[in-house]
Amino acid sequence: MLAVSGGIDSMVLAHLFHSSGISFAVAHCNFGLRGAASDADEDLVRAWCAANGVTLHAVRFDTKASAAAWKTGTQETARKLRYDWFASLMQEHNYARVATAHHADDNAETFLINVFRGTGLHGLHGILPDNGKVIRPLLFAGRYQIKAFAEAQGIVWREDESNQSDDYLRNAIRHRLVPEIGSLFPGFVSTLNDNIVRFREAELLYNTAVEKERKNLIEQRGADFYVPVRKLKKREPLSTICYELFSQFGFSTAQLPDITGLLEAETGRYVASATHRIIKDRDFLVVTTHAVADTDLIHIHEVPAVIETEGYRYRFSMQDVPDVLKTNEDEVYLSASAATFPLVLRRWRTGDYFYPFGMGMKKKKVSRLLIDMKVPLHEKEHVWVVESRGRILWLAGYRVDERCRVMPGQQQVLKIERKAIS
Repeated sequence: MLAVSGGIDSMVLAHLFHSSGISFAVAHCNFGLRGAASDADEDLVRAWCAANGVTLHAVRFDTKASAAAWKTGTQETARKLRYDWFASLMQEHNYARVATAHHADDNAETFLINVFRGTGLHGLHGILPDNGKVIRPLLFAGRYQIKAFAEAQGIVWREDESNQSDDYLRNAIRHRLVPEIGSLFPGFVSTLNDNIVRFREAELLYNTAVEKERKNLIEQRGADFYVPVRKLKKREPLSTICYELFSQFGFSTAQLPDITGLLEAETGRYVASATHRIIKDRDFLVVTTHAVADTDLIHIHEVPAVIETEGYRYRFSMQDVPDVLKTNEDEVYLSASAATFPLVLRRWRTGDYFYPFGMGMKKKKVSRLLIDMKVPLHEKEHVWVVESRGRILWLAGYRVDERCRVMPGQQQVLKIERKAIS
């Protein structure tokens, strides 16, 4: 199946496939972004398929509406719509591959964009000629070669006027940067594509080494991923290994100093990407979803420690018993002897129970106490507990356990403070 837009590149691709006698169908997307011009592109593709007896699949998208609903850019939205539709066509009609008309200049532009945005070695392999589902048969040819061939063969195509605008990054690279580089290094597109092939081959060796590091350093526990700090600190080159470990969770090269800084940070410090956090938890860097509340649990192995989760900062410290024990919903003192490490900070669960302070050592389910205290349902979902050895010490913001109250004669207390993060 060929992706044919009506532009010169895809019309040349269709011509080559047809001339070679290869059996194929055409898929055309009308994104409705250029009004009558978009419809004219579709008309050209329809006419070509009819004249050459080629099966056509055509679809119209309300791209702007999808972009608004998904809160994504126009180009990103169009790409997702296009490739999701291609996937459905391939499954429905049992097509082996979808072929696109990306060429050598596209490959060079992609390489430059990746380099300037920041990338690991994988970003240097450019546009893959075959990723298992999508093939790019024209990567060997440059833009001017394709145009010369189209003119020589009398191939009809349509110009997309939006390609002349610098509103999109790729167009700006194409119109401004590429000509400047070309004036200094004539034929650089061809040279760069040759280099890309070598980078791609080097990446195969690189990936083998990276996969070995991943197996040695990353342990999945439930929904979270644990990386031992001591092992990671011994790795060289540290920044490169950190990038390969954590980039899959949305972390960028610009965040590498912050990530490596966590190796020496105190428990509770973290670095966030758009989707995940890397949290320093004593001997581990723990990768969890963006809201720390989504993690299974947080261990506190020693104090002092500061933990941030779901809009609150928890501060744990061990200190001498103060002259006056002033407690409130966000500041409590617990018997140090009742706090066996590691402590666990987690969301309350159905079935949890404890012995609420002031209730005469009567056991009570957390769910029942929250009902009795008329805690709204939406607030119940965000209640956390501190536990030790499976025993709840504090229902955060509500009650401590009677069994861990500070008794006369005790020398030290565990102080826990909870403060809303503004």
